[in-house]
Amino acid sequence: MKVSVRYFASIREALGTGQESLDTDAATLGALRDELIARGGAHAAALQRGRAVRMALDQVLSEDAAPLREGAEVAFFPPVTGG
Repeated sequence: MKVSVRYFASIREALGTGQESLDTDAATLGALRDELIARGGAHAAALQRGRAVRMALDQVLSEDAAPLREGAEVAFFPPVTGG
């Protein structure tokens, strides 16, 4: 399926891009993250497990088990603080 992936803040800086469209076989948000980590290099470093990364699916904060669908928008970003 085709999904739109957006990267924000330090993740965008590490990857050198703010968004991409990709074809994936991932059924869940967590599986997509693992697929991107498997690319190695900057993707592995920026999205690695154990690193604080928030995820959103269609602009709603979501967990690894959230199911993907055709045309979904996925966002990866670091935690943010306010003050």
